[in-house]
Amino acid sequence: MFKQMAEVATSGTVALYVDGKQIQVAADQTLALALMQAGVTPLRHTAVSGEPRAPLCLMGVCFDCLVQVDGRANVQACMVRVCPGMRVVLQHGARALEPQA
Repeated sequence: MFKQMAEVATSGTVALYVDGKQIQVAADQTLALALMQAGVTPLRHTAVSGEPRAPLCLMGVCFDCLVQVDGRANVQACMVRVCPGMRVVLQHGARALEPQA
């Protein structure tokens, strides 16, 4: 669906962790693009049907690229730039609810 049009000079690579596995990605791109280029798909599964989802619009409209980043859930990967040491957890299904006191 998406295809890189040309080689672009990058400012090096950074290491980040996806579900505990280290990957190297270009330092100057969004998390969604970095995950797609690294072959990480799907990014999440829907809560109701369990269908796999991957980045679609890449501009913050569709919410199909939701991931957990550094402990924060429901982050739009297309709206966040990669950072060294970033910890990403893919989201699958409905969220877990904590009992209220």
